[in-house]
Amino acid sequence: MHRSIATVSLSGTLRQKLEAVADAGFDGIELFEADFINFNGTAAELGRIAGDLGLSIDLYQPFRDFEGMPEAQFRRSLERAERKFDLMQAMGAPTMLCCSNTSPLAVNDPALAAAQLHELAERAARRNLRVGFEALAWGRHTWLYGQAWEIVKQANHPNLGLILDSFHTLSLKDDPAGIAAIPGDKIFFLQMADAPLLSMDVIQWARHHRSFPGQGDFDVIGFFEQALRAGYTGPLSLEIFNDIFRETPNRRTAVDAMRSLLYLESEARQRLAEQPAAAQQVTLFDPPPVPSLSGLSFIEFAADEASAATLATLVKQLGFRRIGRHRSKAVTLYRQGDINLIVNAQPDSFARQRFEAHGTSVCALGVRCDDPLAAVGRATAMRSQRHDSPVGPNELRVPAIVAPGGNLIHFVPGMLGANGLYENDFVLEDEGAGGNDAGLQRIDHVALGLALDQLDTWVLFTRAVLGLEPGESLELADPFGLIRSRGVANADRSLRLVLNVSLSQRTRTARTLSVTGGGAVHHIALSCADIFETAARLRANGTRFVPISDNYYDDLATRIDIDPALLSRMREAGVLFDRSLAGDYLHIYTESFEGGLFFEVAQRVAGYDAYGALNAPARLASQAQG
Repeated sequence: MHRSIATVSLSGTLRQKLEAVADAGFDGIELFEADFINFNGTAAELGRIAGDLGLSIDLYQPFRDFEGMPEAQFRRSLERAERKFDLMQAMGAPTMLCCSNTSPLAVNDPALAAAQLHELAERAARRNLRVGFEALAWGRHTWLYGQAWEIVKQANHPNLGLILDSFHTLSLKDDPAGIAAIPGDKIFFLQMADAPLLSMDVIQWARHHRSFPGQGDFDVIGFFEQALRAGYTGPLSLEIFNDIFRETPNRRTAVDAMRSLLYLESEARQRLAEQPAAAQQVTLFDPPPVPSLSGLSFIEFAADEASAATLATLVKQLGFRRIGRHRSKAVTLYRQGDINLIVNAQPDSFARQRFEAHGTSVCALGVRCDDPLAAVGRATAMRSQRHDSPVGPNELRVPAIVAPGGNLIHFVPGMLGANGLYENDFVLEDEGAGGNDAGLQRIDHVALGLALDQLDTWVLFTRAVLGLEPGESLELADPFGLIRSRGVANADRSLRLVLNVSLSQRTRTARTLSVTGGGAVHHIALSCADIFETAARLRANGTRFVPISDNYYDDLATRIDIDPALLSRMREAGVLFDRSLAGDYLHIYTESFEGGLFFEVAQRVAGYDAYGALNAPARLASQAQG
């Protein structure tokens, strides 16, 4: 498809926006009028700049408060339109967006609206231009696409068509199924926007909280599918009003934008392929399939020599044993159960170069994968960067990509089994050195601390590249502000990530970000079968846990019907508790070490599927007081 984006979706000057859009691989733009008004140049010059960058100017927008107006205002609007047509012809923009009227002067008369739009289209036709009519969700008399379509039909002019915007339809919970019955050639333009589900005025929602497809909660795929069923073959575009995007570096935003359209196309293509009778008149993006992932194979830390020694002491206290040293690098392997921790102290490695300035940091995650090459193929098709680490003789090359923020994700071949990778790349020790086994079994989840402008990027990345699905977005109370948290996981829950951003500069998450540089793992959760037995062994090994107030347990008994004996054990051990309809969650947090990183020990009971978020304030308050 022809892929486009509205200039209002990015930060920067108009020229900077065009350069970022072109670099991300877009075909065209929607020109937001305010961007042109403040542009230091003529319409013809803008057209030349866009053309030199390989971009078409697909839409000039918006033209406001036109239809259904008293005669005097209508005539003035026609003159205003003629001046816009002058600009459009000079810059080479073929279509103008006319959004439904919001003026208190507008008359609720569809026949009058149709007649006036017919006149506007007639004037556009004289210049070989077109007009698209769009229903704003807050339009005074026209707010649904069905209403707009009835007016367009009544106007009956070949140069007048419909413009559809997913936000305006889905924010009102209007059913997009009727779009499929609209003739495709009468849909002049398609604008896509996702959004989180919020309870607020629709205008404020629209102007501040839209997001790219795949970052929000709307069924944008279903909306797009209906347009394709109608036979739409025009541009597929993004119009995103978002306060954070307006300050985020525009090249990163442009990459996210392209990734979102590729994801949208690929998902819609799959839906249509499952229904052979469905019409498809355009070629949709067809990347390698979503990878089949089965949990984390390893977590790799970047550390200098001194930090590596400190980390070795900590992991021994957690019951890990050193079981191998890398054949060609200053890299050490620790293991307990199915958990592999790698400490990379190689001076010239990517990990040290990228993360050493931030102290001990997680620099890479190894994900077990059925087909690593296909996984990297999908990632690069979805605009992620491939990474190739240097390997020594007889060592395995494990395909990897660069995640947002710079961390690496390695795709470890599942056919190697639990230890095949390590047997190839490490000299393994029969016994190893370290602490006493504490009963830790596997990596339950990994939590990342992100800058506020990275959350949407990570949600889209995990969805489009890794095939994970986001859960509910929660806000957690830190003593110095709020933390927004969202889990993402694969279908069988073998791979879970938690994405955390601070809404304040003073929270623990924000302070950790100032040390790590953002986009860093700050919390690793390890699972066990008996948390009380594991906690006792860990304490015997020297592990220190975050103390929990007695008041927490007194309150817990008032909120949850819990066995008094279990409550007593939890109070004594410092274990926290959460319950859902599906099961229980028992967990405990270690004290933080260098860089703010800490571990969680967790026991899931029955089908519990969350992360104990209700207990985060108890942990955060304890860490603040300690």
